[in-house]
Amino acid sequence: MSKIRGMLTLDELAALVEAGEIETVAVMFADHYGRLMGKRFDAEFFIDDGADHGTHSCDYLLTVDMEMEPVPGYQFANWELGYGDFHLVPDLGTLRHASWLDKTALVMCDLQDEKTDQLISVAPRSMLHRQLERAAAMRYSAKAGSELEYYIFEDSYREAYDKGYANLKTAGWYLEDYHMLQGMREEKFTAAARRHLKYSGVPVENSKGEWGLGQHEINIRYADALTMADRHIIYKQCLKEVAEQMGVSVSFMAKYAADQAGSSCHLHLSLWQGEDNIFPGDQPIGPVQSSDVFRWFLGGWIKHAPEFMVFYAPTINAYKRYQDGSWAPTRLAWSYDNRTAGFRVVGQGQSLRIECRIPGADCNPYLAYTAALASGLDGIARQIEPTDIFEGDVYAAQHLPRVPHTFREAIELFAGSSFVSQTLGAEVAEHYTHFFRTEQKAFDNAVTDWERKRYFERI
Repeated sequence: MSKIRGMLTLDELAALVEAGEIETVAVMFADHYGRLMGKRFDAEFFIDDGADHGTHSCDYLLTVDMEMEPVPGYQFANWELGYGDFHLVPDLGTLRHASWLDKTALVMCDLQDEKTDQLISVAPRSMLHRQLERAAAMRYSAKAGSELEYYIFEDSYREAYDKGYANLKTAGWYLEDYHMLQGMREEKFTAAARRHLKYSGVPVENSKGEWGLGQHEINIRYADALTMADRHIIYKQCLKEVAEQMGVSVSFMAKYAADQAGSSCHLHLSLWQGEDNIFPGDQPIGPVQSSDVFRWFLGGWIKHAPEFMVFYAPTINAYKRYQDGSWAPTRLAWSYDNRTAGFRVVGQGQSLRIECRIPGADCNPYLAYTAALASGLDGIARQIEPTDIFEGDVYAAQHLPRVPHTFREAIELFAGSSFVSQTLGAEVAEHYTHFFRTEQKAFDNAVTDWERKRYFERI
């Protein structure tokens, strides 16, 4: 395959720096929310020092809440331990031009312990590394694709903030799913996003309108699972920053409005050995000709979905998306090319893959792919058979098990799961249980617009 446009070697970066075309290198990692954290390096200093030695950041970044407040109760980092540093180690395989920023390159980092040089176990990218190592020990690699949806608003981020995120003006005014005319009206933003992604090492396939007012999707090329998780994170950052530059805003909330479609992140996964997809085989299961590995991976993924739900739906808001007839799955079933199912099997032969439609656009891809691989690999190890294929409207199948109804329910399934604890390690499971419970508590203590509208006058 030809080199991906926008990707850089260190020598190529050095040449661009020498020519004055790159002046800044953004050195970054994703936190628990999937936000990019890090530093901006002078490009010459990065070439001379940063590429080899990386940098350091305060370890509180894996214990803060959305408002950047240090949260007590974590064992990993706290006031008693003095909030020390961890080491940001650039993964130079991710070095790329950030074409939407002026004279800027970026690189993703792994987080290492300062004393042991071991990966920080609770860092999201470390967790995905661990599952990919498990897959490699079983002689598998994983290829993946994220399908991310988002809403476009004509209000800038600052204008949206000043309006309390109420009465925002969507970029579209009627449902535009696949609609070329309405989609054209958003091309000023969408075409710029496609172009910048392409020139920044995130190959684009296409874009399309979605089933909401101003809702859109850009589809990017599939890749190995770690590369796809990195692309997913960069995709979101690129779109937000391009929106900022153009005086508009985009939102990846799972359910931005009660009367609008939710925004999903459909995950596509398949396992490979060398150049061969090992999901296809000679055993019929429904209309699919599959291998044992396909069946068992699917069985494990479905079985463990409830206890890993918080990795697919990590916010209070995410659970507002799961409504019958909404294009978001509400029940745990698999089917072939059926968008009412939580697990939609698509493709055939070398393109055979599993699409999980459960995650929302607010998911952290490192955690979502961690959960998917951990579940599927356990299915292979224990030869877990999937449920029977479902044909028809899954929304109408009231007898099927439902995805967890609320964030609180999902947290307790995660916290009480021996499988989660064994797979992630007790320390990591405890860390994320505390993280999600902190998020739930923040909502429990908040007074919402819903309460004011309902009770201000009439109670």
